[in-house]
Amino acid sequence: GLERGAKNQFSTFSNFITTINQKKEGIGNRNSPTQLVIPNIKNVRDLPPICLDVRQKQRVSIDTLPQELKAPIPTEPSLPIRTKTVKDFQDDVEKAKSSGDWKAVHDFYSTTFDSFLEINAAFKKDTNSPFNTIEDSGINAKFVNVVYDALLNTPQDVQKSVLKGVINGLLQEWKGPRTKDDLRAYCILLQNPQFSNTSTYVIYAHLLRQIAALTEADHHFLVHWSKKISQRRFKQLVDRLLQFISLRLFPAKPEEFPPMVKCTWWIPSATKVLALFNAANSLISPPIISYTDFYNSTLDHIDLMEEYHNWQCYGNSHRFSFCQYPFIISIAAKKVIIQRDSEQQMISIARQSLVDKVSRRQKPDMNMLFLNVKVRRTYLVSDSLDELARKRGDLKKKLKVTFVGEAGLDMGGLTKEWFLLLIRQIFHPDYGMFTYHKDSILSLMGLAVYNSITLDIRFPPCCYKKLLSPPIVPCDHNTLVGICDVTLDDLFQIMPELAHGLSELLSYEGNVEEDFYSTFQVFQEEFGVIKSYNLKPNGDKIPVTNQNRKEYVQLYVDFLLNKSIYKQFAAFYYGFHSVCASYALLLLRPEEVEILVCGSPELDMSALQRSTQYEGYQKTDLTIRYFWDVVLGFSLDLQKKLLHFATGSDRVPVGGMADLNFKIAKSETSTNWLPVAHTCFNQLCLPPYKNRKELKQKLIIGISNAEGFGLE
Repeated sequence: GLERGAKNQFSTFSNFITTINQKKEGIGNRNSPTQLVIPNIKNVRDLPPICLDVRQKQRVSIDTLPQELKAPIPTEPSLPIRTKTVKDFQDDVEKAKSSGDWKAVHDFYSTTFDSFLEINAAFKKDTNSPFNTIEDSGINAKFVNVVYDALLNTPQDVQKSVLKGVINGLLQEWKGPRTKDDLRAYCILLQNPQFSNTSTYVIYAHLLRQIAALTEADHHFLVHWSKKISQRRFKQLVDRLLQFISLRLFPAKPEEFPPMVKCTWWIPSATKVLALFNAANSLISPPIISYTDFYNSTLDHIDLMEEYHNWQCYGNSHRFSFCQYPFIISIAAKKVIIQRDSEQQMISIARQSLVDKVSRRQKPDMNMLFLNVKVRRTYLVSDSLDELARKRGDLKKKLKVTFVGEAGLDMGGLTKEWFLLLIRQIFHPDYGMFTYHKDSILSLMGLAVYNSITLDIRFPPCCYKKLLSPPIVPCDHNTLVGICDVTLDDLFQIMPELAHGLSELLSYEGNVEEDFYSTFQVFQEEFGVIKSYNLKPNGDKIPVTNQNRKEYVQLYVDFLLNKSIYKQFAAFYYGFHSVCASYALLLLRPEEVEILVCGSPELDMSALQRSTQYEGYQKTDLTIRYFWDVVLGFSLDLQKKLLHFATGSDRVPVGGMADLNFKIAKSETSTNWLPVAHTCFNQLCLPPYKNRKELKQKLIIGISNAEGFGLE
């Protein structure tokens, strides 16, 4: 990598620095802040490829090492003595602004960023302390922030002196492992706001390359130090990396950058550094920023299936794929991958059925290509579960639903209606089905995801964590499934009163052993019988004390959410994966599985109005204006009924209302008729009602009586 090469390998890059110096006089007035301009960099020679020993796993997010990990600590060189304080620096800046003499400020920046040693001399809280722990980086964050906040408002030659110093540091010939001072310098340089400017991307790329190529032990320190950065600046760092990746993929001015073939390491380096911040974010509860802030929507526009297939074919070899870093792929893009993967499985299964039929010299028919479910509305649950039980071998085929006695053809609408009604009945508290048919219900959930249908269903968040534990069904049937790390927060979602009691136990200031008189034994009612369970061997003889109460609470939560329900949830797990088994599940977070299953309950009718297409109408027509005036004034219940009437589901898909492709078509019928919907195509056929009152009356009647299908 760059850090281990001899200096004479970088002659072209060094010439670049010289060019900066030579052009210093001709680029503007030193005494006035100006836009930073960097000379043409597209001919900069590519550097050796990034070190290939950066660890990649099945779901790469840069594993954090155990705290007790002991890495060899190189001897720290002596640092120069620098005494300038935050106030001193701020005074210098104010004087420069008023006098126009920026010499003192220029000298500070050019000296401070001239080398990694100087960076530490300026920004290390105490130059005599080693700061060799993950708890404290030793960086004077306030001073770093003040210096960077002032940088972009300084004259151009000051800004260029900083970049020149950064280049000098990156070109240093490294011998042996990095010191903690080196890691501090990397941490500080990453925060440089100049790297938001595309003209600095060549320098930024080499900084990212060196950080990506650090050892796992060094990454461990950077991850823990990064979690101490303020939320606002943490998000700026993440956004800067995402922008770097986006603009390298789709540059606004391609001539600004070297040709893609000469810098193939740019995007992998940036993504690996982004993974460090993702790991830091996951160490904090609640996280510093939302996991969705790591999404890069630009990736929605690349060939993700090629990425997915490369990842499947090459795994976690040295060939880069965004699928190795799923945190960067948006949920909308992941949905596309899962949909297409499901479609390919459907085609493969259907083709195999056809081949089997022909090989037995039997006449093929179209029905053999689908999972055909035929049900009566009055016996919906029993018919549905019987059909699924009889046709388990066809669950991976495309689903088609027929309602007995109705003429509707399933182009998607009947399937949505069937799921909606079935889930409502199964989860109705009076029905009691959920207790006895967990495997069938999870087969339904799997079918829904497999057939891209969202459901009106809510499980506790930890249920989705358990469904992904592991995300791929293990070959060894003795391997435990559905077991995941659970916390008191998970229990709060299910048993809030018990969770509150355990929380009180953890914060109790008295003598736990004497006042609570509890042991590591718990009791649970099963079919009317009280049974006792030891949370650990001889738990009934181990008292809960102030010292071991955290262990007690963790074991109790684990017992409730893992061990006590293992048999039931295993059926739950296998039911879901019997239909939805796919390597694409490796890309998902538990929260994303929930969104894929349930969609979003938040209805934004204004967003639907903006994305609606029209056939036979213009959006300015009086009937259309009446329609939206009425709909936007509906209660939430009536808005859900309208969505169900027009699309077959009252849930919002992953991509939001725009993903519905909702269309309002003009119905050339009498205004005495009610509206009609084609749920397969998310289309509402609306007669040209003459006034708002008539439209509202007919629309409410139509959406409130919306079961059953016919043919026009």
